[in-house]
Amino acid sequence: MGLVIPLEDNKKKASASIEPLLDLVAADMQRVNELILSKAGSDVAMIPEVANHLISSGGKRLRPMLTLAAARLCGYRGDGHVKLAASVEFMHTATLLHDDVVDESDMRRGKLAARMLWGNQASVLVGDFLLGQAFRMMVDVGSLDALDVLSTAATVIAEGEVMQLSVAKNMSTTEDEYLAVIRAKTAALFSAAAEVGPIIAGGDRGGRAAFRSYGTNLGLAFQLIDDALDYGGSSADLGKQVGDDFREGKITLPVVLAFRRGSEAERGFWRRVLEKGEIADGDLERAIGLLRSHHAIDDTVERARHYGAVARDALGAFPDSPHRSALVEVIDFCIERAH
Repeated sequence: MGLVIPLEDNKKKASASIEPLLDLVAADMQRVNELILSKAGSDVAMIPEVANHLISSGGKRLRPMLTLAAARLCGYRGDGHVKLAASVEFMHTATLLHDDVVDESDMRRGKLAARMLWGNQASVLVGDFLLGQAFRMMVDVGSLDALDVLSTAATVIAEGEVMQLSVAKNMSTTEDEYLAVIRAKTAALFSAAAEVGPIIAGGDRGGRAAFRSYGTNLGLAFQLIDDALDYGGSSADLGKQVGDDFREGKITLPVVLAFRRGSEAERGFWRRVLEKGEIADGDLERAIGLLRSHHAIDDTVERARHYGAVARDALGAFPDSPHRSALVEVIDFCIERAH
């Protein structure tokens, strides 16, 4: 069942694209991709097989591009940003491998999840290998501050995963509790990816704080749009099956809002399908209908717009430049995915 979520001022925003950022960092991203393929190698044959299955599956690699663009915007001219960007992508890939095991997901980026081909144990262990390689590259760069930011992010992401387990299938989850989960699970890596740019460029505390805020709020907006798309997007938009969050019993913001606004009978429906996992034919369609009737998807998109505006303001102190403009346009691009 499809759902078109109207956004304000579509004509103005219709041209938002990730292409300006892609063009600006293309040369650096080529080096990042070469490094990723090199560092995913191992004499243990299964490691590159599993890693390359996901690495080559067509992700946008937005997070490492943030590292590259932030470093360039802050005037960096060295090579360390390439290793940090590759580290960021390895961290992200590792979390995807781990997530699919925890969530028992069958698909990832339109392909069978690695766990479906090699098993849960291999997925977890290859994820650990990639995390190890990420930290080796961070050490090679020689910036203790960058290492501190990224290692802290790794800890926070793990905390977010555990927090998500605690709210899974729990209809008493509040909006604040859910936002705390995605702030840790998703926004922390966006934040770290952006902040290490000014760090390696020798930026001041103000520049670091600005990019930390930009990354955090972009990450929150990105995840909230993902939440909305799970009930109203397409598999192509998501890189996974529409309704996966529903089938996995995940409590996301649209559900939190609809549950709070619904009747007792509607709350009973949510408890049956998400807490008890008793899903029947037509339940996904009913869930989408309830989300629409209570404006839960629209309001989730509005929350995303709010965080997008905060991210945009965070870069306001930097002079206008192609890199700054591209980073701002990425915000609109991420939010427009809901249209």
